[in-house]
Amino acid sequence: MTEKDYFQKVDEAAQFLRKKNSVRPELVIILSGGLRSFVDLLEKTTTFHCTDIPHFPHARAEGHSGEIIFGKYQGISLAVLQGRSHFYEGLTPQEVVFPYFVLHSLGAKILITTNAVGGIRANLHAGDLMLVKDHINFMGTNPLIGVAVQQKTEQFTSMQEAYDPALRKLAKQVAKKIKLPMKEGVYLGTPGPSYETPAEIHAFRKLGADTVGMSTVFEVLAARFLGLRVLTLNIVANASADRHNGTMSHQEVLNAVKKVQPKVIDWLCKMVVEVGKL
Repeated sequence: MTEKDYFQKVDEAAQFLRKKNSVRPELVIILSGGLRSFVDLLEKTTTFHCTDIPHFPHARAEGHSGEIIFGKYQGISLAVLQGRSHFYEGLTPQEVVFPYFVLHSLGAKILITTNAVGGIRANLHAGDLMLVKDHINFMGTNPLIGVAVQQKTEQFTSMQEAYDPALRKLAKQVAKKIKLPMKEGVYLGTPGPSYETPAEIHAFRKLGADTVGMSTVFEVLAARFLGLRVLTLNIVANASADRHNGTMSHQEVLNAVKKVQPKVIDWLCKMVVEVGKL
């Protein structure tokens, strides 16, 4: 995707979705692999596969179906990405974030993202939940390269309070009401697809990272550029390499997410209702 036609392609994809679907989402939710059942709670849904939408990247990671579902939950219009595209799939950073530009064009104002991560901090174990308060971009690049400069102004995006403080406060209040333990910390994103070495984890810990994963950073950078408010929930799927017993595997990650699925979906449902009041 060349620089000069990026926003033209955003417009084409948005026009396609406007014609095929009447929902104008105010809220976008990205579901980590294993959280599919949230979609079953939506009403008046229209489902697209990424291959149906012009210029959309194709999700190929295990556990990510590559579907986008438009619908309503208790009258609140939203779009749900069942899985996401990743840098490690061979996509460019700009392709990875393309869907968020399109959804913003359709009216989205808030992004809630979930992801499965490794727990670096000593008190983070499989099944724990952590709200992200900040991140470290260890992806080696930025999806706004070649895109932000196409605007005459506002080319340099502030990443102070990238993870909305008011949304984090609301998330903790909702979690407290349903007696769901929720920690808070710093997430570090790597390009993947290999897991980290113990030496890398030691380095990340010294940098101040509490969790590590292979997604999210690009989408948050794009969201903040677009002016979307962001909330990210880490689902700790395993201990990081220097704390892990045995060989690390993706199946272990999917199993861990599946175990906490009911609690996370309960929290998501209540968050959607509260966000709808904002």
